[in-house]
Amino acid sequence: MTPIRVVAADGSQLGIIPTDDALAKAKEDGLDLVEVAPNETPPVCRIMDYGKYKYDKKKKTTQHSHVTKIKEIRLRPKTGAHDIDFKVKKAKGFLEHKDKVQVSVIFRGREMAHIDEGRRVMLSVIEELLEYGKLEKTPEQHGRRMTCTIAPK
Repeated sequence: MTPIRVVAADGSQLGIIPTDDALAKAKEDGLDLVEVAPNETPPVCRIMDYGKYKYDKKKKTTQHSHVTKIKEIRLRPKTGAHDIDFKVKKAKGFLEHKDKVQVSVIFRGREMAHIDEGRRVMLSVIEELLEYGKLEKTPEQHGRRMTCTIAPK
């Protein structure tokens, strides 16, 4: 049989032994014999629980990931103060949860003649949200909609 270098489950070196003996030792311990360095001379194998190893590796890659979403709050130039406060409170929650917030002021009909009122609403919302995030995109007018984006700190 081909001799291989074997590392035990606890990390201790078992030395260079025949493959059959290494397989028997792994089976005796109720574990698997896994080749970890095939290009070495002789190849290096480790006695381990391969199923647990794969599980732990998958767990590490899927953990700690948060996909940033863009949440939108929509306002109008005539939106009341209480309604604005409520939407700002929701936006603060989005920013604390590490999501971006897009603030939109939508103009309808004769409101297009009062864009300055919409800008005032937008700036007051931005001012309240700046302690929770940073202004990523400044307010811009796109037709009947004025938008800006706030990213979490």
